Amino acid sequence: MPKLLSALLLLTLSNALFADERALRFVINDSWSMPLVRIEQGQAVEGILVDLQQRMAAKVGRKAKLLVMPSMRVQHALDTGEIDVRCFVSPNWLNNGHYRYIWSLPFMTQRDLLVGVKPEKLEPEQLLHERLGTVLGFTYPRLDPLFRSGQITREDARTQDLVLRKLSARRYHHAISNELSLQWFNRNQAPNKKLYSLSELASDPVACIVRDAPDVPTMALLRAMVQMKQNGEFEALLARYR
Repeated sequence: MPKLLSALLLLTLSNALFADERALRFVINDSWSMPLVRIEQGQAVEGILVDLQQRMAAKVGRKAKLLVMPSMRVQHALDTGEIDVRCFVSPNWLNNGHYRYIWSLPFMTQRDLLVGVKPEKLEPEQLLHERLGTVLGFTYPRLDPLFRSGQITREDARTQDLVLRKLSARRYHHAISNELSLQWFNRNQAPNKKLYSLSELASDPVACIVRDAPDVPTMALLRAMVQMKQNGEFEALLARYR
């Protein structure tokens, strides 16, 4: 009987400790749109990143807390340890290091495209004195010299979806979009309203960064992502939104 009582006490304490473990804090950039994420009343409700991050947390026995914030605030939140995991990020996009965080393996490739309202082959360097649809806070390294010289002018919108909607409404002639968002936008467009990829601007591997701290199951999360890659879970998840 004493052994049974000890076992029950140990199980109770283990369950209590598990219940007390806080949710893992993932960041969602409020400039993103479907299929990456759909945001309603400040909450991330569906999309690739919602599915991915909830699955990552579940694999290490935690819940996921999805924190929606402006891109300009993300860096400060990383620096102050307010975020445990940031997904959908590439080293090529960062101006500041994340010395407190460890990179995961890439789970997909993002392709940024020059997009227009009619099919043609066109490179951004061929644009002259145009306003180009871009997302507020997003960086486009290849275009920086063109912006600085005044050859083209950024016209920022708050989200990628708004950039494409303004292009479809002919507010400007060309815009930059990632491939996934362009495909999603075109899904429900009439044939004469579809937008076209004109050339590829950049192709970047996309990964997650995980805070390296005692209160975060850092290595367990990184191992879980390796297993997801090996099991084909990333591709299956992405296929749902293509």
